Amino acid sequence: MIMIRRIRQNPSRLQGEKSSALDLARGRITLMSGCFLLVYLILALRALDLSVLQSQSYDPEKPSNIAAAPVLRADIIDRNGVLLATTLKAPSLFADTNLISDPEGAAKSLTQIFPDLSYGDTLQKLQSGRSFVWLKRNITPQEKARILEIGEPGLNFEDARRRFYPQENLTSHILGYTNIDMQGMAGIERGFDNILNENKPLQLTIDTRIQHALKREIAAAINEFRAIGGAGVIMDARTGEIIAGVSLPDFNPHALSATSADTKFNRLTLGAYELGSVFKIFSTAYFFETRDMPMSTIFDATEPLKKGRHTIRDFHAQERPLTVPEVFLHSSNIGTAMMTEAAGYEGMKDFYTDLGLLTPLDFEIRETARPQVQPWTEITALTASYGHGVATTPLQVATAVASIVNGGYQVKPTFIKADTPPQNNVRIVSEKTAHRLRQLMRIVVSEGTGGRAKVKGYRVGGKTGTAEKLTNGRYDTNKRISSFIGAFPMNDPQYVVYIMVDEPKGHSGTWGYSTGGWVAAPAVARVITSMTGILGLPPETEMAGREFGSGLKRYISYEEDQ
Repeated sequence: MIMIRRIRQNPSRLQGEKSSALDLARGRITLMSGCFLLVYLILALRALDLSVLQSQSYDPEKPSNIAAAPVLRADIIDRNGVLLATTLKAPSLFADTNLISDPEGAAKSLTQIFPDLSYGDTLQKLQSGRSFVWLKRNITPQEKARILEIGEPGLNFEDARRRFYPQENLTSHILGYTNIDMQGMAGIERGFDNILNENKPLQLTIDTRIQHALKREIAAAINEFRAIGGAGVIMDARTGEIIAGVSLPDFNPHALSATSADTKFNRLTLGAYELGSVFKIFSTAYFFETRDMPMSTIFDATEPLKKGRHTIRDFHAQERPLTVPEVFLHSSNIGTAMMTEAAGYEGMKDFYTDLGLLTPLDFEIRETARPQVQPWTEITALTASYGHGVATTPLQVATAVASIVNGGYQVKPTFIKADTPPQNNVRIVSEKTAHRLRQLMRIVVSEGTGGRAKVKGYRVGGKTGTAEKLTNGRYDTNKRISSFIGAFPMNDPQYVVYIMVDEPKGHSGTWGYSTGGWVAAPAVARVITSMTGILGLPPETEMAGREFGSGLKRYISYEEDQ
């Protein structure tokens, strides 16, 4: 017999187990609720921090608040690889003003290190209660060391990008500069902003050595003749490559805040001037292109030329009939105007336009001037033949001269070094006209007003230019632009050199003269002398033909013998 014993459960025991399970569930719910509450509290505090606390000290220009650029702005180098512009990391000074123990002392010390900082403005920043405030961007290692010596824990540094120009003032008007966000604001930096931001190195046609020589001689002329400024350019006559380009005064691109608008003004490309008798190169070329007359053609410059209420006079009056070479040699305004009259004034405007003298320059630097010309009439053409009534830039004049002396092919100025030199196939003047103008420019130096541009061992040719400045609608006899454009070697010109000096003043050494022959021609001679040494150009041998020999009569007789 099997006995089955029923086991009865204890009611109190069951009750205890149920209570324990409920307590455990409640504990878990409480824990999870606490976690959710904690997370919510953290998020709420973070939102408060971002929206209220940090917004008071947020600076959008603070490097840590700017997304890192994928690449640095590219280098710019000269034709020989010399570094002209690069991008460096540079420390910038900021302050956590809550940690500044002595705002007055710190402000005083900082203004001693940085004289351009205002004590009042700096003190106000240091007492602002902000956790971040910029004090000085792009400081030097030496300046950083001096700041550390102040001993203020609230003065700190952050690395930022800085555009650095190793040559400083030497190429400032060519390169231009960038703003604090590394955007090009002028010069090559502006014209090639996109390419440079793609980190593609840019090579220029500039030769830093020759750039230095050109700047030195223009500065010397400005100093000697107490001028207000000047400009100059050296160009490859065959390709249009600019070997050197200068505008003075210039500026330090690392100190833009202390740079005036006048100093930033680029006289080479942005200054439009009436440049005087250098224009006789163009009007004489126009005469030969329009009227195929011999060099021996005579123009009567015995008396001033009167046209309506206008009277055209000569500065170096010969008061006699002149052949074409004599008109050019003595820089006769009368003879030049007569040549234009004979050629017809209507076509001269188109000829000047074809040379690029009357339209804005299409160029890599955007800071270019719009040439100024009076309504084109007969008297405008006559005065424009010797450079009055037309204002254009020095670079445009140099380019037009290169387009004539190189054999008559149009060149376009460029600062960018190309793997293959540009091919110039557009003819501006005939080879015969180009040859004649080279002859005439040579005798100006060998026998005429450009005699001070002579360089021993080299056949230099050129043309002087002196023009009164237009002030308040009237020509001021006490203010002038004096210039000289030279080329060499004249049998086959490779280089064109142009120097312009703004408002020179004569002195006892020049008998009071401040014309292009006295002011700019010697400067061009010194530049060419430097170039021949720098580039290793040997002295020229005597040419076997009479066309580039000495003696005015040879130029006429040689042509008539042909």
